[in-house]
Amino acid sequence: MTHPGVSDTKPFVPALDFDLSMQFYTSLGWKRNWEVDGLAELELADSRILLQDFYVREWAENWMLYVVVDDARAWFEHVDSLIGKGSFGDARVQEQQEEAYGARVTYVHDPSGVLIHFAESTDQ
Repeated sequence: MTHPGVSDTKPFVPALDFDLSMQFYTSLGWKRNWEVDGLAELELADSRILLQDFYVREWAENWMLYVVVDDARAWFEHVDSLIGKGSFGDARVQEQQEEAYGARVTYVHDPSGVLIHFAESTDQ
């Protein structure tokens, strides 16, 4: 079965405080490509998300992003330093964990409760 082509997928990410979330993501390294009326496209390593000025607690706290990285420990140190220096509300970072599926993961909760997995493959 053939299907129409696809060139990209961009998940919508909720923000309780749009400006705070924008500051958080850009501080982590996402680049703002554009922003209009409570919607912004952010890019990290050729992957994009759409940060939106929309929030439902139950949805946000069950939303996750999986970001494949070369070094989960370096991401822990980077995020821990930023959170320590900035005022990012309820944002927090956890030490990396070894996961049974073959990844070392640093877990980061953004200011709205979205869980970001910075995952380094441990499978060789």
